[in-house]
Amino acid sequence: MTSIADLRKSYERAELNEDASHADPLQQFEQWLQEAMAAEVPEPNAMTLATVASNLRPSTRVVLIKGYDARGITWFTNYESRKGQELAGNPFAALQFHWVELERVVRIEGLVERVSAQESDEYFHSRPLDSRIGAWASPQSQVISGRGVLVANAAKFGAQFLLRPPRPPHWGGYRLIPDNWQFWQGRKSRLHDRLRYTLNPASSTSPVWLRERLAP
Repeated sequence: MTSIADLRKSYERAELNEDASHADPLQQFEQWLQEAMAAEVPEPNAMTLATVASNLRPSTRVVLIKGYDARGITWFTNYESRKGQELAGNPFAALQFHWVELERVVRIEGLVERVSAQESDEYFHSRPLDSRIGAWASPQSQVISGRGVLVANAAKFGAQFLLRPPRPPHWGGYRLIPDNWQFWQGRKSRLHDRLRYTLNPASSTSPVWLRERLAP
């Protein structure tokens, strides 16, 4: 039986250097995301979301990115879930993408805000019917007695709303506004490439990013 401490992998697929990387981290992210989708890695849109509760205990979970632009990174969820409650108390969070097959990691940190009701409505109504009913049926992060609760709730709300369920008031989108990005590319001998982009808070018009190489 192989010991977990003996597991090793040599990272040799690609490199990341300052000359070949974008000056704007959003453009670098878009390039890597598009390459992950083109490579057909499993769930390239999956990202780990880290939040911190009022007692300073961090927690993580995997969510799906649903949009990105100059405003930030967007996902949708239940506002009453654990992550929603933690973001209400501490609106700073971190995201991480790990594209294992490409030996790449992207880390993003920043302030989180709710997207507009219009944005939440538009995305909610684009979802499959089962998913829209599921948003009503699941009291996310709450203790339930068994799966039967979810099935019964889905049946109840399905009968109530039929084909036109409205967006629940407790469900909608969040947007993380980045002020720190890190791009990690695995390299041989553990001498990985790691570039950090830090937003200059003094820039009042277009964002100004400081790009630096960090030791791995």
